[in-house]
Amino acid sequence: MRNWRILAVDDEPINLDIIVDILDAPEFRVHTVASAEAAWAMIEGAGYDAVILDRMMPGLDGLALLRRIKADARYLNLPVIMQTAASAPEQVREGIEAGAYYYLTKPYDPRALLAIVRAALNVAAIRREATVDAKEQGRAMAFARRGEFSFRTIDDAAVLAGFLAALCPQPDVARMGLAELLLNAIEHGNLDIGYGEKSRLRLSNLLEAEIERRLADSRWRERTAEVSFERDANGIAFVIRDQGQGFNYQDYLDIDPRRASDPNGRGIALARLVSFSDLEYRGCGNVVVARIAQES
Repeated sequence: MRNWRILAVDDEPINLDIIVDILDAPEFRVHTVASAEAAWAMIEGAGYDAVILDRMMPGLDGLALLRRIKADARYLNLPVIMQTAASAPEQVREGIEAGAYYYLTKPYDPRALLAIVRAALNVAAIRREATVDAKEQGRAMAFARRGEFSFRTIDDAAVLAGFLAALCPQPDVARMGLAELLLNAIEHGNLDIGYGEKSRLRLSNLLEAEIERRLADSRWRERTAEVSFERDANGIAFVIRDQGQGFNYQDYLDIDPRRASDPNGRGIALARLVSFSDLEYRGCGNVVVARIAQES
């Protein structure tokens, strides 16, 4: 079993004690620190798999630390869970747009924190698996103008996300968005795992098992998704298709503060905000076109 290294940052000792108690499991190694300045020194000095960050602290606050983390290319894929009493919609939006993939409003259900930490670590692991030697891949892929690929599993999606990201001007940024869209095509598209069901499975730590079960079930195992790309002088466009029934994609194109504490539901909005110049769903939602403009 892997020991995940987690850094908890809060100026209130009781809050740190609560986090340590919630994450009291063999899979976690939780380090605590009481200020954002000390947290930054620890992040630079040791590798962490996730950060749980209080927003309102004296001196350098959590939002400023979050922006510092996300401005450093080394930590682009480091998941940050912001937990705070600042629950106004504009405050939630501000935190998420600064790079907090997860945002918990105090007080929260301990099960929610545990599920969100596990979800964050799972997403981070998939992104690491998608890492490729962008320089070498990019050199080979520079000659490609178009291509098509089929994929069926989560592992397939991770590999393809890294491979396709090498086509892009900023591979690390593109990889995050591509991974989100490819995973969505498997989970929500081909495997029919809806938003509410995914939340329940996350809270019960059963999502990965359910994905594997459905991939082996005759109802879903023959379904594949496709991704194609085409590059021209204006940039590159990716088209992703799945065999699902679609979904109400309009609800997920923007950050919705009402869903900020859920363990899922923000990946599409983040991909649109961070990774792509344009993101367009078509038809019932089982086709998405993601574009990255050519850098001038």
